[in-house]
Amino acid sequence: MHAFTIKDLENLSGIKAHTIRIWEQRYSFLNPSRTDTNIRYYSNDELKTVLNIALLNKYGFKISHIDRMSTIEIKEKILSLSQMEAQQERIINEMIHCMVDMNMESFEKLLDENVSLRGIEKTITQLIFPFMERIGILWLTNHINPAQEHLVTNIIRQKLIVGIDGIHTLLNSKSLILLFLPEGEHHELGLLFVYYLMKRRGVKVIYLGSNVPVKDMDYVAKLKKPDAIFTHLTSVANHFSFEKFLNNVQAKVPEIPLVISGQITQAYKKKAPQNTQFKKTLSEVMDYIGMID
Repeated sequence: MHAFTIKDLENLSGIKAHTIRIWEQRYSFLNPSRTDTNIRYYSNDELKTVLNIALLNKYGFKISHIDRMSTIEIKEKILSLSQMEAQQERIINEMIHCMVDMNMESFEKLLDENVSLRGIEKTITQLIFPFMERIGILWLTNHINPAQEHLVTNIIRQKLIVGIDGIHTLLNSKSLILLFLPEGEHHELGLLFVYYLMKRRGVKVIYLGSNVPVKDMDYVAKLKKPDAIFTHLTSVANHFSFEKFLNNVQAKVPEIPLVISGQITQAYKKKAPQNTQFKKTLSEVMDYIGMID
């Protein structure tokens, strides 16, 4: 990853593009390059700078004061932030720094430290999901190298699988849920987390994984007769039609409830088909899982 747009900086830092432009005019910490058509673009180091400054500014430091700090002073002030939310944001920023630098050893060490400290579930909800949300826009705009995406997501995937394998619970649900991702959807971290949460509650799960044709899902569903089918859509292929997918599943297994979570549900404005539920937030997903018998 060599260049970011001002919109990328806005999405990753939470600072509006208009404010970033004002910072450039008034202070010395940002000096973007420009394309032949005069469009700003920012380096890896400038992204890190904006993330650090945004964090300090959010927790009480004036921009004019930050502008006079050295790089070492900025790092020391960030480490001194005591608020729990500030510490979480600092760790998420560090995860972004590691991804940008392709420093996977530090990325994995950061995850391991927090899994040991917080446990896998809190690490996922407090750190990994916010991290994925912030960098997700880069996947959609192709401002992240696919190699970086694979390296980061594979490390997180390994931690999730270890977490799933390590679950031992006395809970024993009567329900059987089939989990799958349709053709064109390869991002399975969200679905693996759903698997983790369901297994913790003792729910029986059939996990088909990613990029599964509806006809294959249908074959398993008719054979195993699950109480519900669950899918989590993050970033499907360009040719994927959500409406066609909904109609296809409805035609194949109309008698089995379909539950869908993920970003795509937030953009879909039409009414969900019969026997289909949208879970648009993580809290809605967790509430649904908590109510499974």
